[in-house]
Amino acid sequence: MDSTLPAPLVIAPRNGVPVLLSIPHSGRDYPDWLLREARHGRRALQTLEDPLVDRLAWRALAAGFGAVIARTPRGVIDCNRSSDELDPASVVTDHNLPFAPLGPRARHGLGIIASRTHRHGPLWRAPLPIDRFERRLATVHTAYHDALDTELARLVKEHGTALLLDLHSMPPTHREPIVIGDRHGASAARWLADAAAQIATRSGFRAIRNDPYAGGYIVERHGRPATGIHALQVELDRSAYLARDLLSPGTGFDRASHLLLALAEGLAECLAAPTVIAAE
Repeated sequence: MDSTLPAPLVIAPRNGVPVLLSIPHSGRDYPDWLLREARHGRRALQTLEDPLVDRLAWRALAAGFGAVIARTPRGVIDCNRSSDELDPASVVTDHNLPFAPLGPRARHGLGIIASRTHRHGPLWRAPLPIDRFERRLATVHTAYHDALDTELARLVKEHGTALLLDLHSMPPTHREPIVIGDRHGASAARWLADAAAQIATRSGFRAIRNDPYAGGYIVERHGRPATGIHALQVELDRSAYLARDLLSPGTGFDRASHLLLALAEGLAECLAAPTVIAAE
């Protein structure tokens, strides 16, 4: 079961620019054993996905940008959570595990192992044995972050700097359809986040900064502006690119794929001439 979970897909950059894509929540290959353990079947687990964001990034990937893409569903393990964001009720163990105090995401059922949703309630028929959690942690979560570390280090060695674009989607909102998260300036230089918002505006999308999503564990862990590694989280309203079922491509899909390409290319240009951009 858990030992057969696929490692993340790593796509090496081919365009010679220091921008790397991260796509942690688009895995949709649900093995039979996982569906048997789910109280409410596939549909409940699909609500955890960022649907089709990996496909939405096709233009950027075709243009040669590198990427790390999680192939397992978020319901298996969440690569955008730290290993201690774990609700003790979601695992079972015979020994005393030193659980950290519950943070707000784990408290609401969306820790590293999602345990419940507002719509469906508890997701699983039984808690996860701790040995299986540890296998998932090593096979999927640790492998994902190791791949990001390796690829970002490679870009810094080649270019002296790197930018991680962590791509997500959010439920439909009546506010701006794009949220740029830089953890309030902690995960990326502010001028890069400003530039991302400007690029979105030029592409016909309204953008807001850090509200309600300032950035999760991925940008928190990997964004180190003082060392030349910047990380931005990009949240796109699902209604901007999906059909009414919020699962299949909609009329805005191609436009949104152009947006992701514009962000990757535009921010790469910013990294190449930071003093000019910062002065504008």
